[in-house]
Amino acid sequence: MQTFPTVSNSDSRDPHSKQSQSWLVRRWRYYLYRLRRLRGGKQKIARGLAVGVFAGFFPLFGMQTLIGVLLATLIRGNKFAAAAATWISNPLTYVPIYAFNFHVGALLLRVDESLIDIDRIGVASTDQLLELGSALISTLFVGCLVTGLVAGICTYFLSLWLYARLRDRPLGRWRYRTNRHHSELIKQQNKASNYKQFKE
Repeated sequence: MQTFPTVSNSDSRDPHSKQSQSWLVRRWRYYLYRLRRLRGGKQKIARGLAVGVFAGFFPLFGMQTLIGVLLATLIRGNKFAAAAATWISNPLTYVPIYAFNFHVGALLLRVDESLIDIDRIGVASTDQLLELGSALISTLFVGCLVTGLVAGICTYFLSLWLYARLRDRPLGRWRYRTNRHHSELIKQQNKASNYKQFKE
């Protein structure tokens, strides 16, 4: 029977806790808001998102954002887009992403997973990652490299395709609603001012 890497429940950001989920929701809303307001060419933003996703596929806890930003600097990608994209890996996605990466690495390196018992070993922190041992770490990182490259390339082309929809359309509607709301406020203020002058 094949086993999967598990996430330890001792992690400070428990994915099952309401506090952790609300924190992630706020974080995602902030990044999405900033992404929609990014300035720069679509190529630059797409490169940033691509390297951010690539970095997020590695279990380098506490360093994913830094690596994503450094890679974006090297290829002239958008740094904020890279930082935001690294959050594809978060307490809610650790298990499926790293389990899949491990299986890909085992397949490429021809590792017999039935002989590996990692059912009680988590990959939710650097210390837990080191407990896997060099053999399992190398298997995991080979899988991370391959899946990260594929995901990064797909993200790049998908970003180019969705660029107009994610930036222009939502912001256009938002501007329209904001301007309409602003106009209504001005009209109400003018009516109140005229009524006050009439009474005087």
